[in-house]
Amino acid sequence: MQLDVHGQVMDALATARAFGISANEQAWDIQRALIGALNDRWDEPDEGIWEVRGGRRHFTFSKVMAWVAMDRAIKAVEQHGLPGDVAVWKATRDKIHAEVCEKAYDPRRNTFVQSYGSTELDAALLLLPQVGFLPPTDPRMVGTVEAIQRELTEDGLVLRYRPPTDAGTHDVDGLPGSEGTFLACSFWLADDLHLIGRTKEARELYERLLGLRNDVGLLAEEYDTRYHRQVGNFPQAYSHIALINTALHLRGEEPVVRRSRE
Repeated sequence: MQLDVHGQVMDALATARAFGISANEQAWDIQRALIGALNDRWDEPDEGIWEVRGGRRHFTFSKVMAWVAMDRAIKAVEQHGLPGDVAVWKATRDKIHAEVCEKAYDPRRNTFVQSYGSTELDAALLLLPQVGFLPPTDPRMVGTVEAIQRELTEDGLVLRYRPPTDAGTHDVDGLPGSEGTFLACSFWLADDLHLIGRTKEARELYERLLGLRNDVGLLAEEYDTRYHRQVGNFPQAYSHIALINTALHLRGEEPVVRRSRE
C-alpha cells in the first residue's frame, strides 16, 4: 500500500485543471471517491514511495502526500466551484499537517525524518516545500535540506535513504546490499538549494548532474560514485523529469511539480 499515490493523482489532476484541460463530472466523482477512501485510511502505515520490503511504517512523505490530496481537493471546490465536503477535508488536512510537524520532526537535529519515531533521513523529504507543505525558507525545511546534504549524500549526490549496514534495527529496506545515488533525488536537492537562496550551489550541482549523461544525453535511475557509472533502470523517465523541473527552477519559472494552489 502506497498512500502517497493519492496525493500524486490529485495533484496531477489539479494541475490539469489549472491549465484548463477539460474534464467531465465522472472524473470529479472518481476524485471524490479517492479522497473519501483516503480520509478513512491516511493514518495507516504503508510501504511508502520507495516500496520498502521491511514492513509498513508511518512514512512522512506518505502523510505529506495525503495532505496534498486533501489540499488539492479543497482548492478544487474553492477555486473551481466543484461540489465536495470541504469542512471534513479541511479538518483532515489540518490534522495531517499538525501530526507530521509533531511526529516527523526531530527538533534536536532540526530535520524531518523518514517515518514517525525514526532517526533516519529520506530524500523524499526534499519534496515537502515543492508540494507546498511548508515554505522552502522555513527553518525546519532549511535544516532538513542541510541534514540530507550532510548525512545522505555520497560524493555530493543523494541517496534515497541509507540501507542498513547489518541486520539490526532501522532495516526499512528488507533487502541486502547497497545501491547507487538516486539521480532524481540529487536534482531535488538542487531545487531546494535554489529555493533557499543557495542558487550558485544549486547550479553547480545541476551542471554536474548534466555531465553524468551518456553520449546521447540519457540518464539512468542511479549513479555509482565508486565506479563512476550509471546503474539501475535505463533510461529512467523520473531522472529526466527531475532534470527538466530543476532547469525551470533555475530559470526562475515554476515547475509543474511545485503547486501550492494558494
